[in-house]
Amino acid sequence: MMRYSGLRVIMEGLRGNTGWKPAWRDPEPKAEYDAIIIGGGGHGLATAYYLAKNHGLTNVAVLEKGYLGGGNVGRNTTIVRANYFLPGNSEFYSHSLKLWEGLEADLNYNVMHSQRGLINLFHSDGQRDAFVRRGNAMINQGDDAVLLDPDGVRDHLPYLDFDNTRFPIYGGLLHPRGGTARHDAVAWGYARGADQRGVDLIQNCEVTGLDIANGKVTGVQTARGAIRAKKVGLVVAGRSSQVAAMAGMRLPIESHVLQAFVTEGLKPVIDHVVSFGMGHFYISQSDKGGLVFGGDLDFYSSYAARGNLPMAEHVMEAAMTLMPMIGRAKVLRSWGGIMDMSPDGSPIIDKTETEGLFLNCGWCYGGFKAVPASGWCMAHLMATGQPHEVAKGYRLDRFLTGHGLMDEEGTGAQHNLH
Repeated sequence: MMRYSGLRVIMEGLRGNTGWKPAWRDPEPKAEYDAIIIGGGGHGLATAYYLAKNHGLTNVAVLEKGYLGGGNVGRNTTIVRANYFLPGNSEFYSHSLKLWEGLEADLNYNVMHSQRGLINLFHSDGQRDAFVRRGNAMINQGDDAVLLDPDGVRDHLPYLDFDNTRFPIYGGLLHPRGGTARHDAVAWGYARGADQRGVDLIQNCEVTGLDIANGKVTGVQTARGAIRAKKVGLVVAGRSSQVAAMAGMRLPIESHVLQAFVTEGLKPVIDHVVSFGMGHFYISQSDKGGLVFGGDLDFYSSYAARGNLPMAEHVMEAAMTLMPMIGRAKVLRSWGGIMDMSPDGSPIIDKTETEGLFLNCGWCYGGFKAVPASGWCMAHLMATGQPHEVAKGYRLDRFLTGHGLMDEEGTGAQHNLH
């Protein structure tokens, strides 16, 4: 097993980098596996990794229609946080953050996890009261939260427009353990770890059908032939409704595009992740110097991995309102991720009515920060048939019964508002 270290980097540099080996194999699919994971993004790769590491299930295949990490895990703004409010979400994201904090040591891979701190700004008395409640809930969960007054925010973020009369900054909620990680490195780290434990990572292998007999899943049909399996996990984010339809399921999911933007590389200027309370705008600075930011969904259902210009304009307006200095930066590129939006803004990790078929979807805005815990809990579910303790609220039938809905944003059962 190849291990990475500073000494190894130096030695390879001295000998022309001739000693590096591929990070994972490129196997041909076998005729049968114990379990198949459909989707080679962060959640799917993490599921495969923890199936092997935690449960000893290594006869596992991850099927990806394109290349590993080419979907949402590589199309996001890289934010990691555990500042959720409602029971059910709070425990889950707290667990995820703890896994993030040990991830690099676990994978022996630098995912560039940077706990630079996250500050949610508030701009009214009502917002302040809401963040006080959220901060108390975070502390009760065992996470960290610090309430900042305007001077406290100014100490951390002196470059903001504090004199804006329309959106005055009343203060902020600081989550010191929040931060960012390198999105593609997370996918590569999990892929490498899963491969080293015997998992087959099969790229360019689109699933075209699910084989079901007598109420049980028996395998999948792919562009590279049929593959048998007794357990199949659907972990395909914005494509969840399409793949589930192969099993005759209609999911309570809408797919929407979420745009993100990055500027040219700049000298260090933004030390934290900053969220604008009045415009759904969030920003941080990458290790390469680019300002990475985003905002609202495009507000219409779509499977296009690109966004519209009106929403791009809306995001830029929010950026200029919060920090006029950003107008000096040149936007280098933008991209879109396909968000699987659930009616209550919270995810689904559950068994389906088809025996052996498992579902992981509905991540809305929370997908990247959830990657470790999502994989951990999905692996537990597939291996044991029982939900993990921190994911027991993510049942699919809550949308049928109305019991246990988790409307984290308090915006009602409308997908595009979450």
